Amino acid sequence: MKVFWFCLLAATLCSATSVPATLPPGTVLPVEVGSTLNAKNAKVNDKFDGKLMQQVRLPTGIVLKKGAQVSGKVVAVQRPTRLTVQFTELKDGDLTIPLKVSVRALASPQSVFDAHLSVDSTVPDQSDEWTTQQVGGDYVFRGRGYVSSAEGNVGIWNGDGVWGKLQAGDNCSSGDSSNAMQSLWVFSAGACGAFGFKDLTISQDGSSPPLGQITLESHGDLLLRSGSGWLLMANAAH
Repeated sequence: MKVFWFCLLAATLCSATSVPATLPPGTVLPVEVGSTLNAKNAKVNDKFDGKLMQQVRLPTGIVLKKGAQVSGKVVAVQRPTRLTVQFTELKDGDLTIPLKVSVRALASPQSVFDAHLSVDSTVPDQSDEWTTQQVGGDYVFRGRGYVSSAEGNVGIWNGDGVWGKLQAGDNCSSGDSSNAMQSLWVFSAGACGAFGFKDLTISQDGSSPPLGQITLESHGDLLLRSGSGWLLMANAAH
C-alpha cells in the first residue's frame, strides 16, 4: 500500500511540473484578436479577447491547441491617437497560463485575409498547387510543403499551419536562443512591425519595462478592427 501511494504522489508531482507557470521565453503565439480596439472610445481596463490561430508546441511536450482563448486589457489611452494594451492570459481547456508577451508583428484584418488567397489567379484556392503570400512577403508552397523567401527556404507547411525559424529584423530579434521552429500562421519568418494599416506604428513592443505593455500610435484616429493578427512572443524575465 505504501508503494502505491508513493507512486501516486510521484506521478502527481511529475504531471504538475510539466504544466508551465509561464511560457518559455521566445515562444511565439499567433493570435487573432476578436475585439475592435478604438482609441476614440476605449477606457482603461476594457477587456478584449482573441484566439490562438495555430497550435503551439512547448519544449515540455505540451501542445497549446488552435482555438485556445487569449485575453487582454487596455492599460492606457490617449484619445484618439494612442493606445496601450496588455495580453494577460491564455486558456486552453483546464490550463491557464499568465502572459507577459511582446508583439513582433501586427497585421490588419485585410492583410490576414489576403494571406489565405492564392497568388496565382489561374489556380483555384486550396488546390494541390495552391501558393499564398505571408504577411511580410514569404511564399507558402502548400502543394510542396515549404516556405520560401529571398533568403531561400525558411519554413514548412504541414497541412496544419506554417512553421519557421524567426529571422532578425530592423527592430526584432530572432527569438529564443535555440532558434526553434515556431508557429507562424499568416506571418513571414522575418515579419516585424505593422502591416496593412494606413497610419499605425508600434512605439513600444512590450519587450522592455514595463514588460508586456504594448503601445500603438497613429497620426489620425487609431482603430484596429476585429480580426487583426498579432504575432506575440513570450518575454524573458528582466
